[in-house]
Amino acid sequence: MTFPALDSTTAAALLRAELALDVDPDDLVRDLDSGAQRGYVIVETRAPEVFATARIPGAINLPYRDMTPESVSRLDRDLVYVCYCESIHCNAATKGALKLAELGFKVKRLSGGITAWQAAGYPVDRNLLTSAPSPTPSPRCAC
Repeated sequence: MTFPALDSTTAAALLRAELALDVDPDDLVRDLDSGAQRGYVIVETRAPEVFATARIPGAINLPYRDMTPESVSRLDRDLVYVCYCESIHCNAATKGALKLAELGFKVKRLSGGITAWQAAGYPVDRNLLTSAPSPTPSPRCAC
């Protein structure tokens, strides 16, 4: 191998840290299904337009571009904020989680975003009336 494997202690510490940072759709659904919804908030970190088209049930919309000390002042600092975006090809969840962490909040990211959520067959909420797609191309993830 080009790069040798880490020693087991270092590998375990890094993997433990990774699990402390990320949650996958299945684990999140298990919490939702069991009623273990206290202690965290699901946060869509992309633009309101995409939040309107499809979102994880119960999620709030807090675009990472709009996160400021003022815009998050009413959030409960005792909760964990699980940030998500489009997919592994979008980094809005990472940007949102970073901003929230820098503002003193506990955070996690949803692995794979709403794309992984839907691919796993989990439901999404949608607004009944959404505007027609713009003929002008724009970034798919709207972040």
